[in-house]
Amino acid sequence: MSRRTERVNDLIRDELSDMLLKEVRDPRLGGLISITRVEVAPDLSTARVFVSVMAEPEEQEAAMKALNAAVSFFHRELKNRVEMRRVPFLTFRLDTSIALGADVLSLLNQVTSGDSAAT
Repeated sequence: MSRRTERVNDLIRDELSDMLLKEVRDPRLGGLISITRVEVAPDLSTARVFVSVMAEPEEQEAAMKALNAAVSFFHRELKNRVEMRRVPFLTFRLDTSIALGADVLSLLNQVTSGDSAAT
């Protein structure tokens, strides 16, 4: 990944996070939503936005539908905020790595508490 691509990834992540925090007022986005990473294509035509939603599975699905329905809003706002010739088209994907990490940590805690109880 080139330095330019990394800078564009960070810029888009920061701007989208700011928009989610300050401008989006969709009731389907009620849970804790964070943008974990952005992967821009080498030609800067598309960008995959990985989103973590801390909520029940039904609420996660509703949040993803809301985000994908608002893609044109995010694209238009990015055009106004970012000085780029071409703003990449966005696709939102659910990132479950945080939940997976929490599950692994919970399992490790169970193992270590079981080891200390056995001694």
